Amino acid sequence: MRTADITRTTFETKIKLTLNLDAQEPVDIQTGIGFFDHMLTLFSHHSRISLVVRVEGDLHVDSHHTVEDVGIVLGQAIKEALGEKVGINRYGTSFVPMDETLGMASLDLSGRSYLVFDACFDNPKLGAFDTELVEEFFQALAFNVQMNLHLKIIHGKNNHHKVESLFKAVGRALREAITSNPEIDGVNSTKGML
Repeated sequence: MRTADITRTTFETKIKLTLNLDAQEPVDIQTGIGFFDHMLTLFSHHSRISLVVRVEGDLHVDSHHTVEDVGIVLGQAIKEALGEKVGINRYGTSFVPMDETLGMASLDLSGRSYLVFDACFDNPKLGAFDTELVEEFFQALAFNVQMNLHLKIIHGKNNHHKVESLFKAVGRALREAITSNPEIDGVNSTKGML
């Protein structure tokens, strides 16, 4: 089973996260930020990854540390659960429409960290969630999984739809990339490792 169970404690956050790449349940997200819980639940559903997250964060300051640190821990957990990445597709791409919005995610589980983020949000907040933290979350995720991650809002107006399309697209692209492919012998790289 491709699983991980990580606890991370700092002066700003305490996070316990458990995931299973090969199971869809349970999914139970409690970060203290309702909109962020919703986005992580969507990510889990569309990636078909079981995800349990418990966070005690310094929300009396703002939501920055909580969101960024969850990205760090989720990235570490995915990396740990993937192990040597033997037999996986490695690459994944997804386009997700949400009414007037079209979001895209394309990723490579290459072992090299990079984020390209092409999205703008007119509204600075969605509930208690700062929209500028979307990029911070995906930056932390990409660098801790050690993947190339390209995100783009191709078009859209509604900020909720734009953020949601990115979380769904990343989930769907990740599912494609982590899926075992019987046609792949060993690691999907001419280097022999990822």
